[in-house]
Amino acid sequence: MYDFVVVGVGPAGARFSRRAAENGYDVLALEQGTVGTPLACSGHVSTDIWAFTGEGAREELFQNEVYGARFHVGGPHSESYPFYKDEVASNVIDRVGLDRHLAELAREAGADVREEHTVTAVTERRDRVEVVANGPDGTVSFEAKMLAGCDGARSRVRDELSLPQPGELLHGVLAFSEEDDHENFVDVHLTAPTFFAWRIPRGEAGVEYGLAAPPGVQVNKHFRELIDGYEIDVSHRCSGAIPIDPPDRVTSRRAFLIGDAAAQTKPFTGGGILYGMTCADHAAREIDPERPVTLAAYEHAWRDDLAREQELGRYLRRAYSFPEPLQHVGLGALSGEIGVHMDRPTSLVSPTHLKAMLSRLRS
Repeated sequence: MYDFVVVGVGPAGARFSRRAAENGYDVLALEQGTVGTPLACSGHVSTDIWAFTGEGAREELFQNEVYGARFHVGGPHSESYPFYKDEVASNVIDRVGLDRHLAELAREAGADVREEHTVTAVTERRDRVEVVANGPDGTVSFEAKMLAGCDGARSRVRDELSLPQPGELLHGVLAFSEEDDHENFVDVHLTAPTFFAWRIPRGEAGVEYGLAAPPGVQVNKHFRELIDGYEIDVSHRCSGAIPIDPPDRVTSRRAFLIGDAAAQTKPFTGGGILYGMTCADHAAREIDPERPVTLAAYEHAWRDDLAREQELGRYLRRAYSFPEPLQHVGLGALSGEIGVHMDRPTSLVSPTHLKAMLSRLRS
């Protein structure tokens, strides 16, 4: 009988496994394949990422630093509107390497991390949760006092326990080119219906191109247009679902969701690495496997932390669908130096950002 069985060893699952093990709990973490693969998420993150990693992580994972973004209403050769800081705003990292690094930290803390274990069934009992998985040696069963579902946008745990779905699932596509690019700006294209496309320089690791849009949109067609506009060849193409808008409940009798499984993501970018690990920390602090009532404390804690950020993020996303003339006017009026944190929309009213805006007005 484990204290926790964790399904999924991405950033959220690895972070919770590590923190729960550090708290003295007996943790089993199951990953359906090899940790970090297949890649289905961008490696562009805020510099806050290093607060969640271990010694030597930056030297191992760092690829490039970014000072700002150029926004385009059209394609690669259209007019751009730069938004930037006078200091490093974000980093580009080895995304596969990050997952493996975080999983290793969980192992070092005492969690039993097992790869090649695909969960096929979850059953909640009054006093435990039963988990069935297909492993390298056949079917295996485990019991735990509680279960953490950290298994992504199309969560098997969420479905097995009939927990509510995210409000929306976007379709995201990624691909990579091999050209070296140490430029310190990313490019954002407001050409995908209700969302956007991007280009992220990764130093010697090449360039990442991506696009996300809701179901029903011809994502592959829009992505081909993006790649054709840049006149480059790409490889290592991958795709995945991006959950937006968390459901009203991410806990059951003895189970809880973290990360993409709970749609703990930024509505205006789809990113969820930092949000997921932040929520993993809330779960590790609040949840006692001997006391299922503590699941309510987790629900309150993560929502109190992220609710305003996600609500403001939804308003920001609406601007992606403004008429093109209005987008030009808005971007032209607001572009320039900013003081905004890429994970916290509430920083739009921070002293740092307001100071940058006032300085721009004076000039």
